[in-house]
Amino acid sequence: MMLPLKLNFLITHPHLTFIVLLLSTLTVSLFQFFAAKSRRRVFLVDFACYKPPESQKCSRESVVNRARQHGYSEENLNFMAKVMQRVGVGDSSYVAQSIMCVPPNVTTEAAREESESVIFGAVDALLAKTKVDCSEIGILIVNCCVFSVFPSLSSVIVNRYKLREDISSYNITGMGCSAGLRVIGLAKQLLEVHPNTFALVVSTENVTSSAYTGTERSKMLANCLFRIGGAAILLSNKPSHRKSSKYELLHAVHTQTASSDVSYRSIFRDEDAEGYTGVSINKDLLTAAILTIEQHMKTLGVLILPLSEQLLFVKSYIIRRLSQAKIRPYIPKFNGCAEHFLPHVGGKPVLDALQKNLGFTDAHMEASTMTLHRFGNTSSSSVWYELAYVEAKDRVKKGDRIWHIAFGSGFKCSTVIWRALMDVRADEKNPWMSDIDYPVELDNDGSFPFYFQPAKQQ
Repeated sequence: MMLPLKLNFLITHPHLTFIVLLLSTLTVSLFQFFAAKSRRRVFLVDFACYKPPESQKCSRESVVNRARQHGYSEENLNFMAKVMQRVGVGDSSYVAQSIMCVPPNVTTEAAREESESVIFGAVDALLAKTKVDCSEIGILIVNCCVFSVFPSLSSVIVNRYKLREDISSYNITGMGCSAGLRVIGLAKQLLEVHPNTFALVVSTENVTSSAYTGTERSKMLANCLFRIGGAAILLSNKPSHRKSSKYELLHAVHTQTASSDVSYRSIFRDEDAEGYTGVSINKDLLTAAILTIEQHMKTLGVLILPLSEQLLFVKSYIIRRLSQAKIRPYIPKFNGCAEHFLPHVGGKPVLDALQKNLGFTDAHMEASTMTLHRFGNTSSSSVWYELAYVEAKDRVKKGDRIWHIAFGSGFKCSTVIWRALMDVRADEKNPWMSDIDYPVELDNDGSFPFYFQPAKQQ
């Protein structure tokens, strides 16, 4: 069979093909290098995660029992129990005080109290660690997906800490679990044009506002997975802060596929047939996630893959385009791109799929799996609890790369890559310091032990 002329040329002149691929890849790499040099460098000074009081700790059995008191059927209670076991949430996560009431108190006042306790707790801890004067903060960004009040949560923070009148403040809502990294990207852009300042970023979610009190199963998933939490992050573009900062921001990459109806509807907040509002997670979620993450990796790979992997991928791509035969694409190995891989804890099945597709080991996945077990899915702030985990284990060494990746409604996927500027040691405000027994053992099927006893028939 005659091969296409272009393919035949590439096969008969492999040395020329290699030279073309090498020069193309080097050109892109040099462009990225000099472009990065021309921008202001952004440093992560420090961060703090909120740890709720022990009175708000709620086991999976307690969640089921409260649902029983709310009038859920035994069939739905069994469904909730199986979901919580499968997604990997343990018995030590926290819920809002309002949710522990029977019936749950889902008023705006209760939601505001939850947000204030989380945000103030995280910001107070951060300011205590960094000793930064609030007058030095020139940028403020807050993200919370579901809860939106007037004045905004950013105004709540400005009022509480008496921040500057000329502060550039932003309040981001409705962007799901990926918002915590998307606002880091926004802060990076702002710090590149506002010299010599700090940016305070606060990522949180509101369990009170997102609680679903109906019986539609696609909406009950959120009750099984999401828990209370939040994080405050301090960034700086002052060159003098390099020596005192923990990390330097290398890359912030974001992908959105909301133009696809499948992606747009995969996670949707609306009312059920009885008028109860909740977040639906439908069967198209996996399809939307695969589509978005594939697009995301194409953009990200150019930035973080080793040169050898990029050359193999480009070579495979050219041969596949020029050949009429069906040739399997080369799947780049991403497990060498970072020493610490910290994906958003969307659930154990999601983490398992990421591990398989990207080639990471169980050791790489430990921080995310244990964060899911200990704190549950705290939405956009979960990636910071994971970073706190590896810090508490004294695993972050100078020069290490940290890969934060998160995904959420829309469908969206975001990556932030950091480089450690020092050997990082945990402090007493780290939320993991009292949990020295982690990691915990999993069951043989990879899930966490949980035994649900149906109520006895009267």
